Amino acid sequence: MNKSHESTGPSDAQEITLRSPAELADALPYLMGFHPNDSVVMVALHGGRGRFGGRLRLGIPHDAREWTPVAAQLAQSLIVGSEKRDSRPDAIVVFLCQDPAEGETAPETMERLRPLAQSLRTACGALDVPVLEALCISDGRYWSYCCPDGRCCPAEGNPLALPGTTVMAAAAAYAGIQVRGSLRDMESGLTPWRTPAAAEQESALDSAGAVMVARILDADGRGEVARETLALARRLMDRLRRAPAVSPGSADARDDCLIGPDEAAALILGLQDRETRDRAAEWMEGDDAESALRLWRALARRCVGPYVEHSAAPLALAGWVSWSTGDEAAARVALGLALRADPDYTFAQLLHQACNQGLDPETLRRCLRGERDLRQGRVAESTPAEDATRPPGPRPGRGCRSVPGPEQGQKPPGGPTPARGRRPVCAPARKQGRTRATGRPLGAGHRPNVPGARRPVRDVGRGGRFGAETTRDGG
Repeated sequence: MNKSHESTGPSDAQEITLRSPAELADALPYLMGFHPNDSVVMVALHGGRGRFGGRLRLGIPHDAREWTPVAAQLAQSLIVGSEKRDSRPDAIVVFLCQDPAEGETAPETMERLRPLAQSLRTACGALDVPVLEALCISDGRYWSYCCPDGRCCPAEGNPLALPGTTVMAAAAAYAGIQVRGSLRDMESGLTPWRTPAAAEQESALDSAGAVMVARILDADGRGEVARETLALARRLMDRLRRAPAVSPGSADARDDCLIGPDEAAALILGLQDRETRDRAAEWMEGDDAESALRLWRALARRCVGPYVEHSAAPLALAGWVSWSTGDEAAARVALGLALRADPDYTFAQLLHQACNQGLDPETLRRCLRGERDLRQGRVAESTPAEDATRPPGPRPGRGCRSVPGPEQGQKPPGGPTPARGRRPVCAPARKQGRTRATGRPLGAGHRPNVPGARRPVRDVGRGGRFGAETTRDGG
């Protein structure tokens, strides 16, 4: 058995030492905040005592031909991200978590995933960071890919410890760390409906799209849609806030009953405008945070059928509110689903990277507060007529500055050519300049969809306040 000496401290005053694969396997849910399934998890270790550092999660690719390139990307992302946040890792621990497929046994699952484990070990070694331990967790048992000794690591695997019976479980309970079921359970509250009600919601989205696409593509109409969207969102948040309390298991069903199909359709389509979404992101703390999070989760569940890509906006907002309120595990899940719905969604890319790198969300919160205060001050000084013609979104002022918008010269299919001009961008986002991968201006990767039957325009409007510099990092 490969002995290891990693330590993690649930609090500053307590240090837990993990000395075996069994203790590592038991610690995984507490490191992630949930039980990852169908996942690759990599954890960086620092120093001679193996202090836990950054961690990264990705769904296991279904096609084994992708394992080698994905392993190289994951190793690069974790090591580079760790260097930016803390220091270069001294070692890495790898977990492969997957239950047996139909007709497959857990030992067969372990053997099927062995090439992936080897690819990860090779990729990390190529970057001069060794894999200290690589574990497979399947069907309540674990195996070590690094230990050849059948006496302590038998072919049938070793059983995981009973929940709540280990030192790590006791330390986590003392520190107030909770494990909220499996990744699959957490994702189920954010995925589109697969019930008979989905047909009614899809019909409502079709009807709303036929009316709203033309309005969103029109400069004046987009401002009106934005104001209507934000006012409707505020009304629904108040409705959710006043609803009677229910058990946690019934909360999503209660919220679904409080939102009509037409209301959900109008909000889903309205949030495809970036500036409207940026305004909605201001509801990220205080009394607004809980009701906003419930609303974004409910809207993500309503993105049914061909509208699944539209869920990127409410999922990214749900991830942002979760991160802002300290729930990093839920944030990673929501942002991971947003990128699954739309891998090029800049807002989710930026938040996903920042959350995985352990950055402090207060920087973005301050920017959003400043934008809100600036806008409210200007609204108070303007006349009603001036305000009626002013589209929502940030404007140049303290904390922001005007920069050329990436939309200049682009013509959305079926819509007018956007006016050339300058758009405000918060200073923290502007510092990143251009994307590493393409060298294009921030936000340049976004293009409006061609409007057509059952496919309303998605993510239209100007670049908003959020830039893009992404890595394939975390989950």
